[in-house]
Amino acid sequence: MKDTRLKRIYDMIDALGVRIEYCDDLPDDMDGEYIHEEKLIRIRFDLSTRVYRSTLPHECCHAIWGDIPSKFGPVNAKQERRADEWAALQMIGLDDYRQQEARHDGNIEAMAIALNVTADLVEVFCRLLLRVDGAVYVGPRMGMGEYRAKIEVA
Repeated sequence: MKDTRLKRIYDMIDALGVRIEYCDDLPDDMDGEYIHEEKLIRIRFDLSTRVYRSTLPHECCHAIWGDIPSKFGPVNAKQERRADEWAALQMIGLDDYRQQEARHDGNIEAMAIALNVTADLVEVFCRLLLRVDGAVYVGPRMGMGEYRAKIEVA
């Protein structure tokens, strides 16, 4: 089966002129990093498919925004949150999510396995959903009509 979601990420990385390097010298708590000065994404070479499919789009988002680590924690936290949310929206389709949520009764780990991403990414996607009365909004913001998608539910 062709992974069109991951192909879009590769296409974006290519369009940005960013290189990908696979390495084994990242700190234990890092699966990847983006180095803006070098236009380089470094990814741990031994990641599982699910972790890779969650890490690469996260780092791609850093490349899109030209993120540079800051000395200020809140700036870094904002960059990481944005990258997590963008990666979740790129790698998890709303219909796929809905199907897996129903199939697995909301069990995050089971959904993550079925969606071929990490449980963390599924949790991020869940946080992007706002359920109000008979509708679910994806990526809601302040203001009328400010959302990525709206799904009417019974």
